[in-house]
Amino acid sequence: MFTLATSSQVLLRLQPPHSMEPMAHSLTLTPFPATASSFRHRHLYAVKALTLRSVTRRLKPALVRACDRSQQMGGNGSKETKGLSWVEPILTFARRNILPLALVSAVTLGLTYPSIGCVADKYGVSKIGPFGIFVISGLMLRSEEIGAAVEAWPVGLFGLVSILFLTPYFSRVILQIQLQPQEFITGLAIFACMPTTLSSGVALTQLAGGNSALALAMTVISNMLGILIIPLSITKFVAAGVGVTLPTKQLFKSLVLTILIPLILGKVLRESFKGVADFVDKNRKLFTVISALFLSLVPWTQVSRSRSLLLMVKPSVFLVAIGLGTLLHLSLLVFNILAVWGLSVISGGKNSIFSREQNASALVLVASQKTLPVMVAVIEPLRGAFGESGLLVLPCVAAHLNQIILDTFIVNFLRPQDNSNNVKVA
Repeated sequence: MFTLATSSQVLLRLQPPHSMEPMAHSLTLTPFPATASSFRHRHLYAVKALTLRSVTRRLKPALVRACDRSQQMGGNGSKETKGLSWVEPILTFARRNILPLALVSAVTLGLTYPSIGCVADKYGVSKIGPFGIFVISGLMLRSEEIGAAVEAWPVGLFGLVSILFLTPYFSRVILQIQLQPQEFITGLAIFACMPTTLSSGVALTQLAGGNSALALAMTVISNMLGILIIPLSITKFVAAGVGVTLPTKQLFKSLVLTILIPLILGKVLRESFKGVADFVDKNRKLFTVISALFLSLVPWTQVSRSRSLLLMVKPSVFLVAIGLGTLLHLSLLVFNILAVWGLSVISGGKNSIFSREQNASALVLVASQKTLPVMVAVIEPLRGAFGESGLLVLPCVAAHLNQIILDTFIVNFLRPQDNSNNVKVA
């Protein structure tokens, strides 16, 4: 019995821990009878155990090699992933900054290959840009968002007054500056008479945690009322300063055709077909990109057409014009901040509707920005009444970019922590 027990222990040690043969595993756990035949069984089982062990040894290298190949393939995949990891940050940056990138690329293309832009301008491509922008604006306009701004109507009302009646007075200050070519100064003065941006102010307000519905209402209403008010503002503040008689009737007709009609068309399409509204809402980023491309068509064609004049401008003069555009936006920010503070003090202090951070941030951001597409729509029908259109637009393109960049830094300070992962403006 002692010998048999010892043999059983040996056999158990030889049995693989995870045997592939259940019958052999059960036999090793069965006690042997103390007979002479047990030596034959013990020999058989010993051979069987040794056979299983040899099979295990033969299988083990194969399993190891298979695992090694799998790990190697995983390693190569990870190397490929690491090799492409630098692409994702670039794509993310491009998606978040599509408008500045599109404008800079359009100006660069116009300066580098002007012949292409001149051909595009010959076939009226520059007129397609504003029309397409406002069709997309109508498609993306949600009615319920405008209705949500009714509660903060006093803030919105002052925002409209600031955009359309107060900030245009800054154009008179701009016209006092002497700079050659004079079109740079005139263009910035016209830019100060424009309504607010079509999308940047709303997007930045949302990122800052402000009242985005209020921002959207001020944007839409100011651009629609601007069709009536802009010709009068330019006539009063700019045309008189440069000795030009503005064709108000022609300008009004042009603004109706390039702003109001396409905006209404886009809104009608959205409200008439539910599928259109659902598609636009699901692909808002795509339509933002398309809108930025439409906007870039205008500076592209105008810079291409005016390239010879632009190359004659000294770089120092252009830098001065960029600085003036930046100073204009900073002045508008300070003006609106002081106005909001004063109105909140007059209307009840901390309990005032102007004191609410969401309303104040929406008003300051939206009322301090000026739109480039509407300015282009204004300049096109004037046919050089204020000078070369390319020289008029170029400093305003830089001013448009600068106001987005500056407000982005401001939003980083105003943005609440739980809103830090939202998508940036275009």
